[in-house]
Amino acid sequence: MKPDNYTKEVARWVALAALFLVPITPLIVSGSFFFPFITGKAFFFRILVEIAGGAWIVLACLDRAYRPRLSWVGMAVIAFIAWMGIADMFAVNAAKAFWSNFERMEGWVLLAHLLVLFFAMSAILRAEKKWRAWFLTSLGVAIVVSGYAFLQISGMSAIHQGSVRIDASFGNSAYLAIYLFFNVCIAAWLALTERYQMLKWALALFAVIEGVLVFFTETRGTVIALGVALALAAFLAAITAGKHVRRVAVAGLMLLVVLIGGFYLARDSAFVQQNNVLQRIASISLADGATRFTIWHMAFEGVVARPITGWGQEGFNYVFNTYYDPTLYNQEPWFDRAHNAFIDWLTAGGIPGFLLYLALFGSALALLWKSSELSRAERIILTAALVGYGIHNLFVFDNLYSYIYFFAILALIDSPIARPIDRLEHLPLLSGAPAAYALPAATVVVLALIWSVNVPGMRVASNLIVALSPSASGVSANIASFESLAAHPSFAAQEVREQIISFASSVIQNDSVATVDKEKILTLAITEMQKQIAAYPLDAREHLQLAYAYSAAGDAAKALAEIKIAETLSPEKESILLQEGQIALNSGDAPAAHEAFTKAYRLAPQFQDLAAYAAAGDIMIGDAAAADAILLTAYGTTTIDSSILSVAYYRSKNWQRLIDLWKSRINQSNATAQTWFGLAAAYYAAGDNAMAIQTIHAAVARYPDAAASGSAAIAQIQGKKAQ
Repeated sequence: MKPDNYTKEVARWVALAALFLVPITPLIVSGSFFFPFITGKAFFFRILVEIAGGAWIVLACLDRAYRPRLSWVGMAVIAFIAWMGIADMFAVNAAKAFWSNFERMEGWVLLAHLLVLFFAMSAILRAEKKWRAWFLTSLGVAIVVSGYAFLQISGMSAIHQGSVRIDASFGNSAYLAIYLFFNVCIAAWLALTERYQMLKWALALFAVIEGVLVFFTETRGTVIALGVALALAAFLAAITAGKHVRRVAVAGLMLLVVLIGGFYLARDSAFVQQNNVLQRIASISLADGATRFTIWHMAFEGVVARPITGWGQEGFNYVFNTYYDPTLYNQEPWFDRAHNAFIDWLTAGGIPGFLLYLALFGSALALLWKSSELSRAERIILTAALVGYGIHNLFVFDNLYSYIYFFAILALIDSPIARPIDRLEHLPLLSGAPAAYALPAATVVVLALIWSVNVPGMRVASNLIVALSPSASGVSANIASFESLAAHPSFAAQEVREQIISFASSVIQNDSVATVDKEKILTLAITEMQKQIAAYPLDAREHLQLAYAYSAAGDAAKALAEIKIAETLSPEKESILLQEGQIALNSGDAPAAHEAFTKAYRLAPQFQDLAAYAAAGDIMIGDAAAADAILLTAYGTTTIDSSILSVAYYRSKNWQRLIDLWKSRINQSNATAQTWFGLAAAYYAAGDNAMAIQTIHAAVARYPDAAASGSAAIAQIQGKKAQ
């Protein structure tokens, strides 16, 4: 075999192997990596794309059939990713916009890999005529994922989210849902174009199974997307197909309308309400989306502030803090996505980024219906897939594998219609010695890419797990691991530093840890978070993290200073004000605590928790009447089970209220011996030793295992009395 042919064959098989291993990505779960469901998949995918890209470039140098071609879809992909590169350069945190973090593993680095995947798939699978084989391979992997999902439904395998919503090997039900949705569409497409009847019916059955599993993810946005996609496919078939197909399509559309209408009418029935899956789907309403609408409104405010380049990828947290709406108090404290992919790209890339993202869909749909290379059935199913994916993205943000399927479908549409690029076509082919050296040269470049792009992150993701895991050598070994991570944090410096803060907080509370180790980890936590803030001073979350570290070290003044900075960056975030009040309270500054708690309450008085804090603030400055007025308005009573009220009653020496609070606790179903001992402590603080001892006896009678603790407590009380 000639050297040219040998090089081409090796490059060909390497490229095909890498591309055909991409569908295995959903099965990758690396327990040795931080965020095991995310990082393992991402590193695996990136390495495969880098290998495929290197082999493809060698092929393109040896054979014009593999050279990139261009269509409006390809131009839209290039323009979108190029613009996001520009937007990311102007991001508030450009490094994070480029590299992302372990929790998401996106950033411009992912977009660059998707760009390579798009052109490599378009060229290689076109030249090799392997498109159908690639998607069949993907369905083969989906069978394994679906089997895992069925094990979760049956209870034979645990659901990783700790709920009833299946997540298989994705660790997130929404991620699994869109994966299943794409497989419904792919299986339907391959079934409609399959010549062998047995395989045709097997694919059709698999499409139905995947559709059923979508419901068990209970991801309402994807359920809606699936319904819209099915209805659209039936509608398009009804208006474009022949007479026989038209009848089937109309019947299918009518059946779909009847099923949806019947479900809507039966949404309040016992059958629906007693089934977790059906009840969650039935709960879809505009009112249920109030939180999303609020976040979207905040995002639009962020777009107004930065309409051209946006905030960069991974920059939504700055929007969330700056334009925070107090009505989100009882939601998760830190949103890094708008939970709408279109709005996410609008905030990340500004108006140009948003329009270019829309262009990906628009160009694909336009060329799909102009293409003579694809059958009507293929056009209908791919249209339904793209529209359904768009509907899904109105409610959820993207993940790695939804990106992979989206760009694979874009490449599939681009592949038969893209036209050769004259300048590339006229470049000479490599032959002889240059051809022989092409593969070794490409290997060196790819290995360098893998080493520089992936290995540092993989090392940190692995070592972070080691640092967080109990060590046989004790806490000192964990501290040494964190010190090593801090010295070489890769792109995940923020996550490493936040984990150091969390670890330090737990160590400080552990009496078995030596003082020298406590001081060492606290010093490391404070130093590293100071570096983080010096690099990115506009991130309110990081100022709070540093405040936690200062609080753990007993430096209330510095903790309060960081809280104040965080408050200027996110002035209407109640949790920051509550933290300010807690620090002031612990420092003995009741007026400052009162001011912070009251301010938080006034931002969102509809939340009972905030009312309790405001009442506690009033109690600590001696205004019991104002406190009672707040509690009566919020709760309808003044006897509230609240930790902050307990502290306020104790510090203000309002023993009767403290006793009443603990009495309410012992009457709850989750009361324990310690709850009763808490009531005894309240009596003891009030000077009623007899009732304290009587309460302990009652506790021991209820919980005999607490007899030893009860005896010790009684001895202590009697000893105090004897003094």
